[in-house]
Amino acid sequence: MSVYEHITEFAGLPVVDFLSDDIEEERYQKARRHAGADGARVEPDDGAYAAALADPGSVAWRLRVSSYDPQEPFEEYFARFLAEVDTARVGALVIGCWGESYEVDASVPRDLLVGNAGRFPALRALFLGEYLAEEAEISWIQQTDVTPLLAAFPALRELTVRGGERLEFPATGHEALASLTVQTGGLPGEAVAGILASDLPALERLELWFGVEDYGGTTTVETLEPLLSGKVFPSLRHLGPRNSPWGDDLVRALAGAPVLRRIRVLDLSGHVLRDEGGRVLASAPAFRGLERLVLRYHFLSEPVMAELRAALAGVDLDLSGPEEPDAYKDEVYYYPEVTE
Repeated sequence: MSVYEHITEFAGLPVVDFLSDDIEEERYQKARRHAGADGARVEPDDGAYAAALADPGSVAWRLRVSSYDPQEPFEEYFARFLAEVDTARVGALVIGCWGESYEVDASVPRDLLVGNAGRFPALRALFLGEYLAEEAEISWIQQTDVTPLLAAFPALRELTVRGGERLEFPATGHEALASLTVQTGGLPGEAVAGILASDLPALERLELWFGVEDYGGTTTVETLEPLLSGKVFPSLRHLGPRNSPWGDDLVRALAGAPVLRRIRVLDLSGHVLRDEGGRVLASAPAFRGLERLVLRYHFLSEPVMAELRAALAGVDLDLSGPEEPDAYKDEVYYYPEVTE
């Protein structure tokens, strides 16, 4: 899931924008860029939009306004969505830009959703904060306490949150949530502690992007002890502890972690993972029981990658995206994939 391009699918459904003047202008400008050689205007195809209005449950609806001086404030745009779409049939929502990220935090869309929860009885999947980097860097997104959304939607199955600034996740309970993803360039340790203290018996998939301390990332390997011990989330099968500067330390902790006994897919993408950590992955028996191991974006050498392929021959192994550290004068710098 990229922070540079809008997602085209969410919760297994194609994503369709609920139109606004801002989006219409964006679509028009994009169509102009793809005009024929004669420069003639190319109108966007509205067939998919008409089909979505006719069957609102067949798509994931994306709600977003401009990040700079929107022509229609998000509150008015949301009210129009309620008036024009049969929201009782909407199963998936993607909440994108709700305004200038420095000035408007996620409590605006959160409170609109919570206050109108009765209008969304079929909602099962929610993405809060799909800002692109050109709208706001991930570290600029002002989040909020997201747990009122879980209280308001007890049947929610999937929650994705982007942005770590002001993010809160006090310990809570939810019977239905099966997938939780938190994407940040700096994930507060308090939020992680709250997640790990929550009662989420149905949780099968957990993905956390930790980021760096410069952007609020205070999570450490020690913060993850309740997770690594296997004492929480009994249904967990897909684990994605991603995007940190301490990938080697995390791998060492995972090598003896009881939680790996029930994990089928382990996604370690985006870490500063070097040869030291790679050799642990190759030598520790715990990783050989995985069905899939994702190491996309890493700092492993070719010899260590060869060791991994040989040692984990029975595992679906993704070693794509090898990186080189930055060098300046006599210093070498390693960075996780997503920071600012």
